[in-house]
This record gives sequence, C-alpha cells and structure tokens, in this order.
Amino acid sequence: MPLRLIFMGTPDFAVPTLLELVAHGHEVVAVYTRAPKPAGRGMKLQLSPVEQEARRLGIPVLTPTTLKTPEALEEFRAYNADAAVVVAYGMILPQAILDAPPLGCFNLHASLLPRWRGAAPINRAIMAGDAESGVMVMKMDIGLDTGDVAMAERLAISDAMTAADLHDALAPLGADLMVRAMGGLARGGLQLQKQSEDGVTYAAKIEKAEARIDWQRPAREVLRHIHGLSPFPGAWCEIATDGEPARIKILRCEPAKSSGTSGEVLDDRLIIACGDGAIRILELQRAGKAPMKAADFLRGTPLNAGVRFS
Repeated sequence: MPLRLIFMGTPDFAVPTLLELVAHGHEVVAVYTRAPKPAGRGMKLQLSPVEQEARRLGIPVLTPTTLKTPEALEEFRAYNADAAVVVAYGMILPQAILDAPPLGCFNLHASLLPRWRGAAPINRAIMAGDAESGVMVMKMDIGLDTGDVAMAERLAISDAMTAADLHDALAPLGADLMVRAMGGLARGGLQLQKQSEDGVTYAAKIEKAEARIDWQRPAREVLRHIHGLSPFPGAWCEIATDGEPARIKILRCEPAKSSGTSGEVLDDRLIIACGDGAIRILELQRAGKAPMKAADFLRGTPLNAGVRFS
C-alpha cells in the first residue's frame, strides 16, 4: 500500500531516494528543500538538485527558512502525510514537526551509526581509515542522529575510494534501502532497534584549516586524507614554480614503494615521500584550473627529483 509522504532533502545525494520513492508508487505530496543560492560567475540563483527533480516531477516545493513557527507547522500538517522522509535536508527538524506525521519522520544517514553521527560522515570515514561505511534508515528523534535504526546496508571502503566515489556508491544503495523501509512501514512490519551507546563518534563539518596536507604523516594517512577531501574542499599543498609558491589540490593518489624526506619529489612520475613510505599523485588541480591527470600536469610543469611539496 503506497504512503503519503513529505520528502525533505537538498543535494545530489538525496535525489535517488526521491526518484525511487516516486517510482515505487508512493505519493510524494510535497518536497521541502533549501532555498536557491547564488552560484557561478553570474551569481544567478541556482535551485537545489532536489528542487530541480521535484519541479520536473510536478511536486509542490517549499523552501522555508525555518520550521519553528506555528505557520510552518500548520503548513506541514496540512499535507496530511503518513510519514516524512529526510535525506541530507540541511535544517534541524523541531519536535513539533517530528511529531506531526502519524508514522514518524525517517532519515537516511550515510554511516554505520552510532559511528559518524553528524554533518560529514562520508569524508570522516575515509579520513579515519575506516574499512567500511554504509547507509542506515532511522526514525528521527530530537537528538543528532540518535534515533532508533530500522534498516542498514554496509559497503567496503578501499584505499582507492575518494569521497566522491563513496558518495556515488552510497546514494543508490540508500535509495533502495529507504524504499524497502517505507514498504515495511506501509505493511506495519518495520522493526526498530535502539542505537548502541558504544562506539559513538561525530563527523564534524570539514574546516578549511584541516585541508592542508601534512607530508610528515605516514603514506596511508596522507592518502586517506587526500581521498577523504576529494573533490571538495580538496586537500592541498604548495610547490615553488618560477620561484613563487603555487597552491595545488591533490584529488587522487595511490601508494608507492619508495621513501625519502617528507614532501620530496622522488622521481618523474610524481611520487612524493611521506613520513613513512610514499604516494604517487594521479590527479591534481592548480588554483583556477580544471582537474588534470598527473601526466598532463608534468608536461606543462616538469618537476625534478628533489623538489619539495610543503
């Protein structure tokens, strides 16, 4: 039996879930998303990815700046939704909103809770060297990702995975999981389990100050730091070109069997020494330029062995 749903989400990660819910016959009566923001060279207002899809599907879109007013609650209740589905919405839901749908509000979170509650679970899992990640559907409460868990799917993280790779793998996995959860909810068979109090960690928002690469760390830590911040905000370092320091973001790399002084270029294939071991840069981006393969970069900026990254 299909459900009447309110969908609340904003970025690309949320789009597959919206599309799958509609494809499986659920009636999405309204979409809540963040308001358009200026973007691009012309600073034109840009609709969120979720709003773009909702408009294409002909679903009413709301972009409130707050959900804490009586008017916002009345508008939310007026849709008479059975439940709300929340995927990376970007706004805190007050208790009155959480209590409004008779079946509750259900969130898709991109981690294996209680590990990595909070804003940046995909980035933090990679940066911490985790062997796996996943997606979970939980019934929301007033806490930060503390609700009872309904369903979960796990996914291995390889050292070759960037944040973009893991994002793109988890988004469809999560969409399928939420569809199954809503199917169980509609049948009255969705089982909930309290989160463990052991192993709680928090995925704090990525700060610009932590994006600089520390070449004195072991090679695997450097690699995971780089991949956890790729493509955004991008882990960066500086090299001297034409006598001036130039900032470079490193987007993808691999382990290399070599060693040397931390930050030193060891050969003509962009192998860089770390505190223990080395990495080989595969893809990078100069300030103001498009991402490029290491080979293309070296054709325009040849680097001799002994040059230092800092």
